Amino acid sequence: MAINLRLSAISTAIGLCFLSTAGMAQTYPTQPIRLVIPYSPGGIVDFVGRTVGQQLSDILGQPVVPENRPGAGGVVGTETVSRAKPDGYTLLVMDPAIVINPTLLKRVGYDLFRQLDVISVISSSPLVLVVAPDLKVKTFKDFVAYGRANPDKLNYASAGIGTTPHLAGELFKQRTGIEATHVPYKGIASSYADLMSNKVQFAFSSITGALPFTGNNSVVALATTGERRSAAYPDKPTVLEEGLKDFNVDLWVSILAPADTPPEIKAKLNAAIKTVLEKSDVKAALAKFGIEPRNTSQEEGAAFVKAEYEKWKQVIVSANIKTE
Repeated sequence: MAINLRLSAISTAIGLCFLSTAGMAQTYPTQPIRLVIPYSPGGIVDFVGRTVGQQLSDILGQPVVPENRPGAGGVVGTETVSRAKPDGYTLLVMDPAIVINPTLLKRVGYDLFRQLDVISVISSSPLVLVVAPDLKVKTFKDFVAYGRANPDKLNYASAGIGTTPHLAGELFKQRTGIEATHVPYKGIASSYADLMSNKVQFAFSSITGALPFTGNNSVVALATTGERRSAAYPDKPTVLEEGLKDFNVDLWVSILAPADTPPEIKAKLNAAIKTVLEKSDVKAALAKFGIEPRNTSQEEGAAFVKAEYEKWKQVIVSANIKTE
């Protein structure tokens, strides 16, 4: 009798918990949502986060408030969200640094796969390979041939140690066997004066950073790094098209939530993001900077992020990349 009563009480408690969670999801959100951007204002993550967040406010009926929390290459803001209450009111918008930092840095204050859940990968932006005009190369194949014929004569710029442009350069070296010296800058824009004067010979640049310089032919764009051609450079082939296998580099942006956020809330957020990314004005705003909307299911997003983690871990370990 006592056992039956206890089992009944447990069953009732589980049922009440389920009803409470379901009810929370039905009414969610009832207060403003923090959208933590772990970088200073400006740049792709800040732009995409604010663009999507503003539209989410209209759909969800509550303000989605961007909050810049820069520090340690995105670690500070990411750690903040990983430790937040899993109630759907604190979200993170983040780029590939979230999968790069755990291998690159000696310590990060979050466990990507235990403390955070991917809601959706929301945008995609390939890099563009740009070279100094003094090299006199016009195609990707010409550049590869030049690099192989001139060992140790190439320097390449990046936005800093461990950034996606840096790792793209290392992946390029590993795939082609070309030797090149890495020259880190504080942001890719800082490198263009040296690219134009041939102090550095090439870079895998964000499209946002490259457009002003390729538009007036100050530097030469050769190829982009996505699975298909970029709308910003429709006449330029992808590196894959040029025959370099397994070379796909993307400055993607994703939205994540603390682990244990109720599934119904995560599903509601995913659906709202999908609606935002299908809007023509959002597509147009992103396209101006070579960014494409990319909505994934939660499962697709989690699998993609895991694959990106494994890819960049291999590159970092093989190249023995360390922070100073």
